[in-house]
Amino acid sequence: MPDEEAKFPAGSDTEIESLAEFDAAAAHNTLAGFRVQSVDLTTRTPVLLRTDTAGAVFLGCAMEPDAAAKVRADGALVFPPVPHLPFDPYRGTLYSPAELFEGLAAGYERTPDALSYAWFQRTKADGDIFSSMLRSIHDDAISDALDELLVGARVVGVMGGHAMGRGTAEYEGAAVLGRTLARAGFTVATGGGPGAMEAANLGAYAAPFDDAMLGSALELLAEEPSFRPSVSAWARAAFEVRTKWPRGGTSVGIPTWFYGHEPPNAFAGAIAKYFANATREDGLLARSNAGVVFLPGAAGTVQEIFDNATPNYYESRGGPTPMVLVDRAHWTERLPTWPLLEALAKDRPMAGRIALVDSVSEAPEALARMSR
Repeated sequence: MPDEEAKFPAGSDTEIESLAEFDAAAAHNTLAGFRVQSVDLTTRTPVLLRTDTAGAVFLGCAMEPDAAAKVRADGALVFPPVPHLPFDPYRGTLYSPAELFEGLAAGYERTPDALSYAWFQRTKADGDIFSSMLRSIHDDAISDALDELLVGARVVGVMGGHAMGRGTAEYEGAAVLGRTLARAGFTVATGGGPGAMEAANLGAYAAPFDDAMLGSALELLAEEPSFRPSVSAWARAAFEVRTKWPRGGTSVGIPTWFYGHEPPNAFAGAIAKYFANATREDGLLARSNAGVVFLPGAAGTVQEIFDNATPNYYESRGGPTPMVLVDRAHWTERLPTWPLLEALAKDRPMAGRIALVDSVSEAPEALARMSR
């Protein structure tokens, strides 16, 4: 996704994540202090043989045997690629939709996303420390890439349930919200899954286009309203939208293989997919530095509300950030979360950073008011 990644700032200048970066660094005849992440160096053997690599770290970089022996002799740390995995634990960048859904034409079950979930299902309870180590390394690499991507960004999280169907008024409202936030200069971040999450990412994707584009996209998507019974058909509809309207706006999706039965959506240009759900949830909320909008949801969204409220209550991340709950009846009657949140906030700085609104159209103004 080069057109999408280019919209975000570059990462750390000591991390090498592409051949171009490797060549630029090696031109100075030393790689001391550099961390080379998941770059295929099999074509750079002459460079490695003549370059000082003492103190360098190579994470999952394929090398010819003589090059690997030489850099080890220099004193570099070499973590070799792990064969037969459906994912790269050392990756230096986030996922793109095309990467996770590669091979979708043959069915979702053949994609890297589905294969990674199947691997997780096989290994998560086997007690194998090697598998758990690989998951931890992968998730740490994802966090690093996510932090690099969001340097300087004003991030608004949009939380909501996966059950919100395409073709509904609620889905359209969430998409309009994502578009409004993106057009206001915010980076939209969601849990990266279906439903409300997909709708907000879709809205951000639609931000550069005229308003008619979003209406047409919603009509096309409504033909496959849910990822059940067929993830393949649901995902193909999203890629049809992306093909018809290429080069859309960028947003972030942060899903998890812990809930692997819920596929990631294809409208988040950058996807930070984790194995550990706790790491994913905390990371999503912690990075929403410009506030969070909570759309109607069930247990998962309730958990996210209080995961966000706790650091706001204690101010453990600095001053409290705005929290907007959408749908008064939902959050006061069906799942009466608002009264508890209001009671927690009483007489504390976070009292001025929480809001309850009736409709999704009111959320951007509430967010802006509390930000002022």
